[in-house]
Amino acid sequence: MGNEKELGRNVGRIEPRSLSLGLLVGFFLALFTYISMFDRYVTPLLTVESRVASAYGVPSSLMVEHKMNSPQLGAGPRNAEEEKPGSDLFKKNDAIKVQPNSSSIIHDASSGRLDASSTPQLGNENIREDRHEKDGDKNSSTSRDSTQKEDIINPKQLGERSADVKPQRKPICDFSGRRSDVCKMEGDVRIHGKSSSVVLVTSNQMRNPEPNESWRLRPYTRKSHKIVMKKIREVSVKMSNSIDAPRCTLNHSIPAVVFAVGGYTGNIYHDYTDALVPLFITSRQFNGGVQLLITNTQLWWVHKYRHVLKSLSRYEIIDFDNDDQVRCYPHAIVGLESHEDMAIDPSRAPNGYSMVDFTKFLRGAYSLDRDSPIKMGEHPEKKPRLVIIDRHRTRRLTNTEEIVKMAEELGYEVLRAEAKFGTEVAEFARLINSCDVMMGVHGAGLTNLVFLPTNAVIIQVVPWGRLEGIAKCDFGDPARNMKLQYLEYSIGEEESTLIDLYPRDHPVFKDPMSVHRQGWTAMGKVYLVEQNVKLDLPRFRPVLLKALELLH
Repeated sequence: MGNEKELGRNVGRIEPRSLSLGLLVGFFLALFTYISMFDRYVTPLLTVESRVASAYGVPSSLMVEHKMNSPQLGAGPRNAEEEKPGSDLFKKNDAIKVQPNSSSIIHDASSGRLDASSTPQLGNENIREDRHEKDGDKNSSTSRDSTQKEDIINPKQLGERSADVKPQRKPICDFSGRRSDVCKMEGDVRIHGKSSSVVLVTSNQMRNPEPNESWRLRPYTRKSHKIVMKKIREVSVKMSNSIDAPRCTLNHSIPAVVFAVGGYTGNIYHDYTDALVPLFITSRQFNGGVQLLITNTQLWWVHKYRHVLKSLSRYEIIDFDNDDQVRCYPHAIVGLESHEDMAIDPSRAPNGYSMVDFTKFLRGAYSLDRDSPIKMGEHPEKKPRLVIIDRHRTRRLTNTEEIVKMAEELGYEVLRAEAKFGTEVAEFARLINSCDVMMGVHGAGLTNLVFLPTNAVIIQVVPWGRLEGIAKCDFGDPARNMKLQYLEYSIGEEESTLIDLYPRDHPVFKDPMSVHRQGWTAMGKVYLVEQNVKLDLPRFRPVLLKALELLH
C-alpha cells in the first residue's frame, strides 16, 4: 500500500511534462497522416474547380494552374478515356494544352475529343473562323498530298477519321440572312450527298453528352422566293456521336462548300448574282484549296462556267445529289454567303473582298489582258471601242444602225454583240474586255460589264415606266462598286414603242406607278416584255460625248 502511494506521487510529478510532450507528438503524427492521404484527392477537386472557373471566365489560382499542368493529372482522367473500337478520334497519347481562361478549350476537352494536338492554339483558330478567316486559308489549304489529289482511303482505316482532325465545333447555322441560310462547321464533318446529309461528329462520352441537334436548309440564295426554293433540294445538317454517324469512305484534308445552282439558273444575271458572286464570297478565301459539292447541278452550267469554278477550286467538282461516298472533311460550309444583288459588302466578306476583287478574279480566270481602258489624251490616234449589247426579243433597240453611224461619226469604233444562251463565255469575255465603253437597254445582257476593264464606261438605257430604281439596283450600284464609270439614260414617251399600243392618256403613261402597284407580273408584262426602244439620236448624242470625255 505504501509503494502504490509512492508510485502515484511519482506519476503525478511527471504527468504535466510527459503528457504535454506526448500530445504534441501525436498531433504532428496525425497531421502528417492527413496530408499524405489528402494529396491523392486534391487533384480531381482542383480540376473541377478549374473547369468551373474557366467556364465562367474566372481566373484560376496559381495552385490550380500548377495542378492542371501536373503529370499526375494527365495520367488520371486521360487514362480513363478508352480508345473507341474502329475509330482513331480518341488517342490515348494525344496532348491537350489546357488554358484555364479558355472556355472553348475546356468544352472541347471535357467533351471527349482528345485529338487536339494538331491544333495547339485552338482558341486562336476559333477567333480566325469567327472573322471569316481573314488571314486566308493557312490551315485548310495545307494538304498532305502536294499534288492536290484526293486523299486515298487506307483499307485498315475504312470508316475512321484521320488523326489530325480538329476538335469539333458546334455548327453555326445562320438563318437570319435576307438572301440565304448558311451553316459552318469545323471538326469531323461527314457528308453523304445521295441522302442529302451533313453530320458533325461529336463526343461519345456519356458523362457529358452532346444534344443531337439538327437543322434543315436549301442552299440557294433566293430564300424569299418561296416557289423557286421549293425546287431546291433540302440539306440536313446535324450533330451525332461517332457510333451513329456514317463511316467515312473518303478522307479529305481540305474544306468543303455545298451549294445549289437551280432556281433561276440559265439567266446570265442570276448566274452571277445568285451563284458566282456568292460562291466567290464563300470560297475564294481558301485560295483553291476547297472542294465544291453542287446540288441541283446541271452539267451544262458547270461546263459553261468551268473557268470560274476551276479558279475557285483545284479539286474535282462533286455532283452532290448522285454521290454515294461518305466524304469526311475537317471544315464544311453549307450554303453561300450573299449580301445584295451583284454586290459584295467588304465589311462582311472574308479578307475584305469587294466587287473590284471579283472582277480582277474574273480577268485572271479568263486570261483577259486589259485592266484599264484607253486614255484618249495619251493615244489620240486610237479610237475608243464601243460595244452595243443587242437584244432580239424584248426591249430591243429598233434603230441600232442609226446609233452605230452616229457613234462612228463621234470617233468610236463600234461593235455589236449579243450574249445568247449558248455563247462561249471565254470568247465573249475577251470581246467585252477589249472595249472601253459598253451600252445597252436594261436587261441581263448588261451583266457582261463584269469583264470590262476598271474605269471603263457603262451606259444603261432605262426603258419607260419608272424603272430607274430597278436599273440602279441591278446595274447602277454594281457598276460603281466595280469602279466603272456609270452613265444612265432614261428614255421619254416618244422613244418607247408603247405609244403604238396604248393611248397617251392611259395609266401606262400618265401613272406608271399604278401599274407597278398591280404587282411584278403586271408591271413586267407592260414595261419589260411589250416595250421596245427607239432612241432619239439628238437627245442621246450628249451621252456618247460624255463617255468620250470620261476616257480622257
